[in-house]
Amino acid sequence: MTTASPSPDQLLVLLEVSRAGKFTTAGETLGLNHTTIARKIAALEKALGGRVLARAAGGWELTPLGERAVGVATQVADAVARLAPGADDPVTGVVRMTATDGFSAYIASPAVAELRREHLGLAVELVTVTRRALQQRSGVDIEVVVGEPQVHRAEAIRLGEYTLGMYASREYLARHGTPRTPEELARHGLVYFVDSMLQVDDLDAPRRLAPEMRDGLTSTNVFVHVEATRAGAGVGFLPCFMADRHPDLVRLLPDYFREQLPYWMVVRPDAMRQPAVAAVVGALRRKVAELRPLLMGTPRRGAVDDDGTDDGA
Repeated sequence: MTTASPSPDQLLVLLEVSRAGKFTTAGETLGLNHTTIARKIAALEKALGGRVLARAAGGWELTPLGERAVGVATQVADAVARLAPGADDPVTGVVRMTATDGFSAYIASPAVAELRREHLGLAVELVTVTRRALQQRSGVDIEVVVGEPQVHRAEAIRLGEYTLGMYASREYLARHGTPRTPEELARHGLVYFVDSMLQVDDLDAPRRLAPEMRDGLTSTNVFVHVEATRAGAGVGFLPCFMADRHPDLVRLLPDYFREQLPYWMVVRPDAMRQPAVAAVVGALRRKVAELRPLLMGTPRRGAVDDDGTDDGA
């Protein structure tokens, strides 16, 4: 009995499902309904003699056979793309990524904007989230996380480091006094993440460095931390590259509160074969390198040093 060979159409459907993680999302992109997607995947599995997809928490993940099939599907997609009008540029299509709030706003967004000046066919879906790297990353091409990830069947790339420090608004310090030692911070409220909802162990620094500080205002969003600190809700433990943009914020005890954390990028091996994903990865690495002085948070004029002096006063 002759076994049917997989068709290019079936391979392209699998490629889109691997990118989207869900039949419905892939169907919307391809203009096909859920049933048609499922039928084509079933036909492909019959032709290949095994499962190409396995259920995961967020949708579908590729099996080892599916990863091999997607490698071929990527070649098919590249060949088809070369036939399209304006196909001289291979950096086209949708790249899906997740990253923390601050990274998304100040690193990923300008990096993608610069990339799109040359590649108008590129689209990036950016979801902001602060969490550990996923073990099942269906529907995500790139993840940017804080701390070294422990992942399987994915490539982990260290992007660089950033610094967090203690900050308060000038108005807050005028009303409540300026803490001159770490011990004096105990009478000030902390503006930071909700401890019970914090998923990244590397971000627990303020509870370790200033355990007597009580929570003043907590949130899952780092932009809330910055604006709450500016509004005088307490003393914020903030990324320097975000806080140093605001002249109304004063950095406190920079020699003591200087927590350096790494950004890591996690990319599926099959995703790296896509020119658009590879281009975004390269753009992120270049932007992190370009912004390194800002990310490292060199103490500026107005910071209150550990000896209690204001270096800009």
